[in-house]
Amino acid sequence: MVALLGLSRVEQLMSEPEMRVVSVAAPVRQQVAASFRSAILSGRFKPGDRLGEKELCELTGASRTSVREALRQLETEGLVQVVPNKGPIVAVMTDEQARNIYEVREALEALATSLFVERASSEERQKLREALVAVTIAYESNEVQAILAAKDLFYSAIFLGAHNDIISETLKTMQARVSLLRRVSLGSPERAASSLAEIQAIAKAINEDDAEAAAKACREHIRNAAKAALGHLAE
Repeated sequence: MVALLGLSRVEQLMSEPEMRVVSVAAPVRQQVAASFRSAILSGRFKPGDRLGEKELCELTGASRTSVREALRQLETEGLVQVVPNKGPIVAVMTDEQARNIYEVREALEALATSLFVERASSEERQKLREALVAVTIAYESNEVQAILAAKDLFYSAIFLGAHNDIISETLKTMQARVSLLRRVSLGSPERAASSLAEIQAIAKAINEDDAEAAAKACREHIRNAAKAALGHLAE
């Protein structure tokens, strides 16, 4: 998309305020990276789109240095890739990469869920219940962005209560790609409905202090999400 932008298209995108970067306490690079990340995860920038520095500078009002630093940051997150003789583009996720991500998610999130049952405090359990309410409301809204945000809150509560920093740190490096795949897997209304039921099953097992059942429900949820996402990627 970005590679084909004409002046009128650049001007059109520049009129959309969410891409503009304003001066706040956070480093400009972080603001620019957040803007690009949002554009990729929302589908505004499509897989394979060329990310030309000139156009991106005009979109954000940031310097070339800040844009380059932001693109390098997103490259480490797996959202951007540099193609020889072409430059940076929005990363195209292969089926193999998606499968690998789901395999790691299944192993680590199932473990985190069982550890939550064993280790979470009463306050952490309350945070998870509140997160489940937010997830339910988000699914009822049918707003994908709200669902993604609520699911991040739900899993963050689980990771916090699992008390294993290695699990959360490892999954953090995959977070952007996980969010991208979640958006893909939620591409059909049928998946959205079953996804909510699966999350509720995880929460139910946790409330019943059944670590084995909670881990099993988590694995089933991730396998179903993988099946849905891989089906869409194949299309």
